[in-house]
Amino acid sequence: MKAKVVFPGQRVAVVEEYIPGEGTYEIGGDIYASQMGELNLDPQERVARVRGFNPPLELKVGDIVLASVKDSRPSMVIVDVEAVEGNERAVTGRTEGTIHISKISDQYTEDVKREMRIADLVRARVVQVKPSLQLTTNEPPLGVVRGLCTRDRRPMVKQGRQLYCESCERTEPRKVSTVYDSVVGWRKD
Repeated sequence: MKAKVVFPGQRVAVVEEYIPGEGTYEIGGDIYASQMGELNLDPQERVARVRGFNPPLELKVGDIVLASVKDSRPSMVIVDVEAVEGNERAVTGRTEGTIHISKISDQYTEDVKREMRIADLVRARVVQVKPSLQLTTNEPPLGVVRGLCTRDRRPMVKQGRQLYCESCERTEPRKVSTVYDSVVGWRKD
């Protein structure tokens, strides 16, 4: 049987027969589609759902993400998730996450500010989504993939476990990814 396509605002069911589910809402006993998509009237659970044709991308445990460092505290780094590796779609929902000091490196980390700095781009793995987004960079391919010099804000080059600014000839420590400056497959704006 071919799925029925419905449009936003279209009446799809009544509350005497179904309860409103994903992609629907109820007004005055009638259930309406909140988005364009395929109507699914589940006779077992008695739920009316509309699945969009272009569902939003939601983060899940295990996803590899690219995130920008926006702040640091003594015990954690706060990041904004920008993209999911290998996915062209924009990330929806809560995109602010944290990387706890214990999840930055597989080695002892004394100071998070030595490992990641504001505006660095970080490749990380999602370890928790709810109630808060938690990430880790404690694997070799995870960590800073693009770092900026704290003095002149220019991109730095990798030198072992440190980054070097060719402009001001300054070296700074970081938790550097083994794929520093070569991350491919990210969504381009």
